[in-house]
Amino acid sequence: MDYAFLTGTVLVAGVVFAIVAQWRDWRPPIIVAVVVGVAVRALLLFTAANGKWQPVDFVESFKPAGEAVLNGKDPVLASEGGWHFLPTIPYVYGILLWFGIPWEYAGRLVTVVADIVLIPLVAKLAGGPKASLRALQYALNPLALLVACIHGQVEPVALVFGVAAFVVARGPGSPERAGISTQVVARVRRGVTAYGWRTAAYRVLGPGGLLRRALTAGPTDRADLKRAALAGLLMGLALCAKSWPIWLVPGMLLLLPHLRARVAALFVTGLVPLFFLVTLPVFAGTSLQQIPEVIKTIQDIRPIVGEWGWTPWYTNGEWALRPDLAKFGTNLIYACVIGVIFLWRRADPIDMTTAILLIFMVVTPRLGAQYLLWFMPFLIARPTRFAWPAILGASAWAAYGYVYMTQFDVNTWWAMHSDWSRASIVLLPVLLVAMPWGRRVATGVTAPAVSTGKARVTSAV
Repeated sequence: MDYAFLTGTVLVAGVVFAIVAQWRDWRPPIIVAVVVGVAVRALLLFTAANGKWQPVDFVESFKPAGEAVLNGKDPVLASEGGWHFLPTIPYVYGILLWFGIPWEYAGRLVTVVADIVLIPLVAKLAGGPKASLRALQYALNPLALLVACIHGQVEPVALVFGVAAFVVARGPGSPERAGISTQVVARVRRGVTAYGWRTAAYRVLGPGGLLRRALTAGPTDRADLKRAALAGLLMGLALCAKSWPIWLVPGMLLLLPHLRARVAALFVTGLVPLFFLVTLPVFAGTSLQQIPEVIKTIQDIRPIVGEWGWTPWYTNGEWALRPDLAKFGTNLIYACVIGVIFLWRRADPIDMTTAILLIFMVVTPRLGAQYLLWFMPFLIARPTRFAWPAILGASAWAAYGYVYMTQFDVNTWWAMHSDWSRASIVLLPVLLVAMPWGRRVATGVTAPAVSTGKARVTSAV
């Protein structure tokens, strides 16, 4: 990387400014955070686009996908398997290339614009008096700058739709809400205590019970369904960018007020990726016979391990095709995520989502540095006691790979990669303690909502 000094200086200065802002409790207007974020990203975008060094996958995987769309071909098949996701982002690449924008700019514009939109969304996600501070801290987040401006990875695109889905699902009113399930559980418990299990079951399943009321739409329920459909649309678009936002779906559903809304949101979430899949013959020139091959390519994830966490210690810090480690790690992810959902079932859904994403990073057998951006908007919006050690540790590890290691030739890079990947194990306990352990139960007061007569639970930050 021939622009490492400038990049490193900007990243360090941003971290210092963000920490000072935390220390002095600065709360600038949102527009100031956005302007700062735009200025920093524009500088790094211009520098990276004009540099001699370009990320390998940015040139050899992302660019062919955009060129395939420009030439009326399927980006998944035409790019020789380099694009393993739905063609939504390559459509945007193709449009920008059609306008004559050089790839070095076009490929990064998509991610930089998405990352800029994330700045006010983090403020919305945080809510409360420190919302603008959280926006400023995300605007200066070093990992976000590296992923969006230098690497051009599409994580910010998936995140902008995913975080927007959370904001829409939560709706107006209190900036921090516990899921409606908290109220339902409380009602059932009261029924069990007062009348016994049989009467409690009748109150849930009988005529006029909680389930019947959940399935019957009134005037306010229709408004909730519209909000749920919009949240599902946004989450569906997040899944069109990449597949990992599936981990965000449980939190989004719990933010919605009742069962009908959750069913509607889940339906729309699945409908959006299906739309982009079945319209491949229209927009990408894919034949109907090729669609099964496209699906197979999207699902075909090679079991490459050895980049992060515990697997480099089995591969001597090198990439390796190890189906045994990949299978064990995948099963470990499922088990741990189920455990997290159980432990945080009464928490604010945002805290539960933060816990899911962090436990994924702790136990996953394979990871690219860009994956570490997944939890950043959520952890910055609702920081825990050890949030900053996790943010700074993950950013420093990624920056070492992005900025420092790219100064050397290929052989030296591989030699350094062995130690770099194995060193990541130090971050696993840091990410583990950064989980919102103290917020496994949403706390606050229950107040009636004036317009609907419903109860609303506010969780403390």
